[in-house]
Amino acid sequence: MTSALRDPREVIREELLMHDPIREAVASGPATIAEIAERIGHPAHEVVYWVMGMRRYGHLIESIEADDDGFFSYGLVGQGPEATLEECEYE
Repeated sequence: MTSALRDPREVIREELLMHDPIREAVASGPATIAEIAERIGHPAHEVVYWVMGMRRYGHLIESIEADDDGFFSYGLVGQGPEATLEECEYE
């Protein structure tokens, strides 16, 4: 990983390519952004774009409450105990 920040447009263009690696990273259970970033080998600030996109379009669901450090976990929709959560309904 490099320390230089990439143009956000480049990062966003890669979103569709990153769906499968992110799904594999959370297949064993929900994970925070930092854990997903570590598992797929990309910087957390880029993973945020991809996870939020997947969350927005219904591929991932976030935990109801943050962990002790204030981070939310993200998991696959319809998998495990997270499947009983309400599917992010916003008015």
